[in-house]
Amino acid sequence: MRRTINTTSFPDQKPGTSGLRKKTRVFLQPHYLQNFIQAVLNVAAIGDRPLVIGGDGRYYNREAIQIILKMAAANGVRHVIAGQAGLLSTPAVSHLIRMRRAGGGFVLSASHNPGGLEADFGIKFNVENGGPAPAGFTDQVYAESRRIAEYHILEAEDVDLETPGTRRLGDMRIEIVDPVAAYADLMERLFDFERIRGLFAGGNFSFRFDAMHAVTGPYAHEIFERRLGAAPGAVMNGVPLPDFGGEHPDPNLVHAWRLRELMLSNPAGPDFGAASDGDGDRNMILGRDFFITPSDSLAVLAANAHLIPAYPDGIVGIARSMPTSCAADRVAASLGIPCFETPTGWKFFGNLLDAGLISLCGEESFGAGSDHVREKDGIWAVLFWLNLIAATGRSPAEIVGAHWRRFGRNYYTRHDYEAIETQVAGTLMARLREMTGGLGGRRFDNYICASGDDFSYTDPVDGSRSEQQGIRILFSDGSRIVYRLSGTGTEGATLRVYLERYEPAAGDLELTSAAALAELSRLAGELANIPELTGRTAPDVIT
Repeated sequence: MRRTINTTSFPDQKPGTSGLRKKTRVFLQPHYLQNFIQAVLNVAAIGDRPLVIGGDGRYYNREAIQIILKMAAANGVRHVIAGQAGLLSTPAVSHLIRMRRAGGGFVLSASHNPGGLEADFGIKFNVENGGPAPAGFTDQVYAESRRIAEYHILEAEDVDLETPGTRRLGDMRIEIVDPVAAYADLMERLFDFERIRGLFAGGNFSFRFDAMHAVTGPYAHEIFERRLGAAPGAVMNGVPLPDFGGEHPDPNLVHAWRLRELMLSNPAGPDFGAASDGDGDRNMILGRDFFITPSDSLAVLAANAHLIPAYPDGIVGIARSMPTSCAADRVAASLGIPCFETPTGWKFFGNLLDAGLISLCGEESFGAGSDHVREKDGIWAVLFWLNLIAATGRSPAEIVGAHWRRFGRNYYTRHDYEAIETQVAGTLMARLREMTGGLGGRRFDNYICASGDDFSYTDPVDGSRSEQQGIRILFSDGSRIVYRLSGTGTEGATLRVYLERYEPAAGDLELTSAAALAELSRLAGELANIPELTGRTAPDVIT
């Protein structure tokens, strides 16, 4: 039976965001999740097309899916495709939407944030191109969530999500699918699996992948161990857990510490290591005793894309988020193709991909992707690197070293100051915004400021304008300091400070990032008055 339940709006739903990311207990408030789902269903034109639903397996994932299913049935949705056990990685959702010509899909995840009753939960809606909803759509959802007074839900027993097959819920057909199969088949079409199998079969190449007890565990077991023949045990922490084993499912050198110690503190460690995050869209790439920054990774992939079966004729363009280093720009210039600088957020890449203006894209926050889906894709990035290693016969360090000797090196790092009081963070950014216009021509020790601005972006496809996307201080030698507040946390604000210094190919390419960027690091703290305003003498995370 269909029920209509009175509800109220929730003022903390922000306009312009693709979904909600809050503490789990916020989602457990009466009607909170239902309000957002009803608002999306009121705006989305699903019609007779399928609706895809899946998540990363974190706490409350299954319960939320049951609510969405019952609300979809009560709102006239005719066909739902859901991942077995409620699991689907974010790139797998994107692929299913595109492959099955769906009207959209719900992704249940708080990405790389921790999971559990006292941790984080999230949900967003991806539209029919498979990517995050654009600003026009999300603004409509926000407005709807502020005015609706009721939602519709079917009174019914929970649906069996554990066994693949077809179910009925009222007039709605539910298709429970293997969460891995279609995505793994896509990867096998994009990459040279036979060549990668040869890499593993030779017995001289060792590999570890840390799934961090998150959604990519089943994908990694199927693709790396079963289809490609990596040694049993190559996949670490491969069972998805509601609390990610009590750890933070963020693939960086701090949180993926087991892989870090295996790769960077062990002379006899594996030849190649990688990790992915909670919902499978981020990646970290390591060689033996060698960390590859996400910015360098994007540039290397772009420079070598012609070696991959998916890109036999090369690529048409590259896009990077503004805080990401300019390493990819140098590759684009060499190839004679455009490189777009966009605000942070994958939806900006989606427009460029749909218009055929780019083939590869990436963000410094451990995300890279291509035109195969409309999300960043962790497993895809790992397979790209495996294919490069197999095709070149070089180690990860040798591949990157050759890249630096050709294009020069962009020394790069990111400093995160987490859970800063929101008002303090706003004051810090406002002060920086006021001073940027007067920095041009000023000398700071060895650096001369060329200009400063608050980055804005006009979308070349739809003409939309995005303002105040991060404060840039640009120096005459190509170095940069960027300040930006991140929206990925659920408590306070995270200030991200990005430091970049370019070293030409004939220069010193063997410095540590800390040594190369020490002066910029000190200058960044002084310009923003970080110690005085925040009380922090050092960042919480350095990547």
